[in-house]
Amino acid sequence: MDQSLSLQSVPAWFVVLPDTAAAAVPAAKALSFATRRLLHASGRPWIVGRWDPETAVTGAHRDARVVVIGEHAVPAADAERAAAAAAGTASPPELDRLAGRAGSFHLIASCPGRVRVQGGVVTLRRVFHAEATTPGGPVSVASDRADVLAELVGAGLDERRIALEMLASGVPYPWHGDPLWRGVHPVPGGHRLTLDAAGRARTTRWWSPPDPVVPLAAGAARLKEALAESVAVRTRGRDLVSSDLGGLDSTAVCCTAARGGAKVVAYTAAIHDEAGDDVYWAERTVRALGSVEHHVVPAREVAMTFDGIDTLRDVLDTPSIITVDRNRRMGIIEMAAARGSGLHFTGLGGDELLAGTPARLHTLMLTHPFIALHAIRGYAAKYRWSRRAVLSRLLDRRSYEAWLDRLARDLTGPAAPVEEPLLDWAVPPRMPPWATPDAVAAAREVIRTRRTPAGARGRDRGEHRELVAMDGISQWVRHIGQMSAPLGIAVSAPYYDAPVIEAALAVRTEERITPWRYKPLIVEAMRGVVPEASRTRSTKANATFEEEAGLRRNRRALLALCEDSRLVRLGLADGKVLHDWCRRALSAETESYQLHPTIACEVWLRSREMTPLPAADRKA
Repeated sequence: MDQSLSLQSVPAWFVVLPDTAAAAVPAAKALSFATRRLLHASGRPWIVGRWDPETAVTGAHRDARVVVIGEHAVPAADAERAAAAAAGTASPPELDRLAGRAGSFHLIASCPGRVRVQGGVVTLRRVFHAEATTPGGPVSVASDRADVLAELVGAGLDERRIALEMLASGVPYPWHGDPLWRGVHPVPGGHRLTLDAAGRARTTRWWSPPDPVVPLAAGAARLKEALAESVAVRTRGRDLVSSDLGGLDSTAVCCTAARGGAKVVAYTAAIHDEAGDDVYWAERTVRALGSVEHHVVPAREVAMTFDGIDTLRDVLDTPSIITVDRNRRMGIIEMAAARGSGLHFTGLGGDELLAGTPARLHTLMLTHPFIALHAIRGYAAKYRWSRRAVLSRLLDRRSYEAWLDRLARDLTGPAAPVEEPLLDWAVPPRMPPWATPDAVAAAREVIRTRRTPAGARGRDRGEHRELVAMDGISQWVRHIGQMSAPLGIAVSAPYYDAPVIEAALAVRTEERITPWRYKPLIVEAMRGVVPEASRTRSTKANATFEEEAGLRRNRRALLALCEDSRLVRLGLADGKVLHDWCRRALSAETESYQLHPTIACEVWLRSREMTPLPAADRKA
């Protein structure tokens, strides 16, 4: 594996270095591949990498420096004020206030005796750290990409973690999205990383979700304002932006952009399922708006699941199940880039934020039992939950640690039924049938031996489940962004901005999460923004046909991945069982999904073996 694959070929990355002479070794290596650098007041390298200078703003005050990199509208004067605050106190709240603004960005500060790095409240803007071995002793460095950091410090792959990535139904918190290299550590969403003068790393929390106490009407007004600002941050100064226009969530973002005066080019993908009605609703929306350029992609031109799976060359820093739908999701983004868009809006993030999870009702039973029970009965009827299963989940008060212990024990047990009540910490993932005993043992060891001191991601099952879902889906956006970067187009998800998340999570549970109305919060928030002809839409398209047909169409490519499988080489997959599974007709609802994480791992492992582009072919 070429140990400068990402440093050399990825168009955007940065490394953050502490202000110490010991950091000279990793700084020199990073600088040999970088196109940009920023310096500490001491003159030593501070931030080194490759980024678009138009996405960065810097401020300085005496020996303090602050930089904001990403999607934001932070003026230099505000960065200078933050730098002044950072120069005067060890933990300036001004930096946290700046980090909580609309947009999606990294905030990095160089202060006397310390360096501070933080991303967003979920894991869309990630921060990783690792120790580099230097003649002056170990020194911690940070980066926005795990692979860049691993290559910089010479970290090796952790095969145990690769085994955990094979889990069907998702890797559990806190391991989801973790780096797969030994000694490379993630900073959780809503936390900051501090590197002290000696280069030691420390992680602390800077953000917590709000209590759900705001009435729906007030919450809708706050959400409308927050979403408008988040969209405006991205459209300011742009002649043209593009947007998905499909379900209710992307429709809200698209209409918000159009109402704000931006020139919007919208794209709607038709699907083969006759029940899919995205095109019908999109055309109604566009007719009512009258100002949006609209393109419908015929179903025959939309890629199927698994299309091109054996020829992908994306360099991602972690495996991603987006891989199996890569060509389907990237088709519209490629069209948008060809049309001249430099930024493409997506509605990803809306489901977990706006619909929420019925698991919130588990806690609501303790404070408002009659309201919670009424809603639970509605969900039970809607999803055909059995009364016995519902009662069992409501009476279950196990901690998250206890839930993880049971998960480790049951990794090879039967999968949870489709009609399992959504009232637990998560749907318990399972190892796939082709996982070897070594893979199962490795995954079990990781779960049993690594714990986060904070326990669950949230204060209760519902908050935990929603935040974990936001972390997971926001990483899809991050991976799509890594796929899109070579095209010169950014993929933007306003639902993951801190003010938008806070506005939604602050709404009363019983009003935001209900079986009686479809996403009532965004429906109310979009009065006067989304045309009435489509504001109260309550349907959602389903791509099951694309999954099942894609499996049939791309069976040969899947079987080709089974040949000389890297997972088989590592002893994590039984090649014969995997090969036989890929030859079968599989149900999209209960079987095919089990392939997704394994295929993602296989493609990712192969991608790390690619030869980097020569320097002359790299985009500056």
